[in-house]
Amino acid sequence: MKKITSGVCAPKGFMAGGIRCGIKPGSQKNDLSLIYSNEFCSAAAMFTENKVKAASVLVSQENIANGKLRAVIANSGNANACTGKQGLDAARRMANLIADELSIAPSEVAVASTGVIGVQLPIEKIEKNISALKTSLRSDEAGHSAALEAIMTTDTRKKDIAVEIEIDGKPVRIGAMAKGSGMIHPNMATMLGFITTDAAITPYALDLSLRCAVKKSFNRLTVDGDTSTNDMVVIMANGKAQNKPVIGHYGLGIGDTGSYLKDKDFNVFNEALEYVCVELTRMMARDGEGATKLVTVTVSGSGSEEKAELLAKSVASSSLVKAACFGADANWGRVLCAMGYAGADFDPSKVSVSFKSRAGEIQVCSEGQTVPFSEEKAKEILSQEEIEILILLSEGSHKATVWGCDLTYDYVKINGDYRS
Repeated sequence: MKKITSGVCAPKGFMAGGIRCGIKPGSQKNDLSLIYSNEFCSAAAMFTENKVKAASVLVSQENIANGKLRAVIANSGNANACTGKQGLDAARRMANLIADELSIAPSEVAVASTGVIGVQLPIEKIEKNISALKTSLRSDEAGHSAALEAIMTTDTRKKDIAVEIEIDGKPVRIGAMAKGSGMIHPNMATMLGFITTDAAITPYALDLSLRCAVKKSFNRLTVDGDTSTNDMVVIMANGKAQNKPVIGHYGLGIGDTGSYLKDKDFNVFNEALEYVCVELTRMMARDGEGATKLVTVTVSGSGSEEKAELLAKSVASSSLVKAACFGADANWGRVLCAMGYAGADFDPSKVSVSFKSRAGEIQVCSEGQTVPFSEEKAKEILSQEEIEILILLSEGSHKATVWGCDLTYDYVKINGDYRS
């Protein structure tokens, strides 16, 4: 696997573009985005588990039900959530408008929105600029970048990646972009994620692979404990790489650990997709609203991966742990406290905790008790931009990693006047 450029435009047959149509008041940045394949695509998606779902989520769930898509249209600056029938009509209108421009069926279009909840989407602005959106399509880095800018809200960093692998002797590419900075918490951490690939792969195998990847990445991301109304990740595969189609195995879900690995091509594709999703996850955690640090929590030596994940999520989402990371305070007692209310069965007297960064590693707890350590060295380690909290349960061989960030004064500032 090697990293390449051009994001969602890296795979053959995909184009992207973005324009400013005035959805964001006073902003000069793009706010309307389009990704398009000139070939029919297998497609899969995962959506928010929030009971309150945006109109875009409802429409996209309908359109992707048959495992086929050719385009994704997305806007920022307005979530089009809690907007009733008018909002649902607007989301469907978005799909219809771009479908007409591209001469495809509206059911082949996924719709995404992000921004303020409870405000009607100004669909007339989108309608007025829909031809310009189609004209903005390009098959290069510029097209990808324009589309990426158009989905960003409070993001301060771009989140994109592309890789090339080999399947059936053919080069296969996977490209991706994402937005996400606040309102992020499992499951399906708050985000918009769009992934393209020129792999030939069945809708079943694509859906299985996406679920495997999301389980190990986006569902292990937390910033602030809020799960939004608009989360979605969509992947489209157009088969332009001309590899022998990846089919996966029917009847094997993500709980059947390792069973599907008998399919070598699926394994190669799945490993690459998981890598792409994990990298995007790390980027979103690092760019958490107001964040100064990427915090990685790994629980190892667990009796099961599920238990390790539950404990790691509890630690990563703890406001007290996050605040301690911001202050570079080696307050390891907060780590054990967060584990204790996670709802998982473990023996506190066997737990060890260490902090690690590029400045080194230091153990602060062994068998549930403090050990002598240098406060100065611990502070140096925790003052780095990327820090790790390593937890050992000493009961088994399973582990899980969760990504988060510190909690800062700026998080409150950003969200205290989000609508202003």
